[in-house]
Amino acid sequence: MHIDEILAQSPIIPVIVVDDIEQAVPLARALVEGGLPVLEVTLRSSVAMQAIRDISKSVTGAIVGVGTVTRPEQFREALEAGARFAVSPGLTDTLLAASRQVDIPFLPGVFTPGEAMHAHEQGFSALKLFPAKQAGGIGMLKAMSGPLPDLRFCPTGGIDVQNFIDFLSLPNVICAGGSWVCPASAVKNHDWDRIRQLAQDVHRAIAQAENS
Repeated sequence: MHIDEILAQSPIIPVIVVDDIEQAVPLARALVEGGLPVLEVTLRSSVAMQAIRDISKSVTGAIVGVGTVTRPEQFREALEAGARFAVSPGLTDTLLAASRQVDIPFLPGVFTPGEAMHAHEQGFSALKLFPAKQAGGIGMLKAMSGPLPDLRFCPTGGIDVQNFIDFLSLPNVICAGGSWVCPASAVKNHDWDRIRQLAQDVHRAIAQAENS
């Protein structure tokens, strides 16, 4: 699938940090069962690649991707581990070149309109606004929709249960990334029911917003 098709599969992409490999599969399964199948496993722990491998093999319905890609070799490593897409916090010339050498859908991060324009010139129409809150949040996305109408964004960073509906209501937002659906406390306590419920709450809130 193209990155746009992947992002369209889920309104919220859980941003996951796996510190204990035993948590990876049940965490992913709870999120998928709750209706959030697109998962970003960040490279912020030593077991992240193994977590991607385990989830891709064991969790039916999961579309697992790799996040926090900052080095060129990580594209190939993630693809070999079973990642279906890759996400970076920013776009450098080195990452751009590496992404073109590996057949994996890529969502690069941008922070400013100039960075968004540069990414668009390189062929990207779907971008990650990161960190979204510091970049201007909803105001920034509204401002960019006029001069950059062909771009769609996945804002990440500062997205939470209080504001995600507001972000998703913007016409140039295809989905949003967030970690509140898999809070560290619930993961640590193996409270998979809570995580499943938080994922389900996303869809419930969207339905309520659409009917209001």
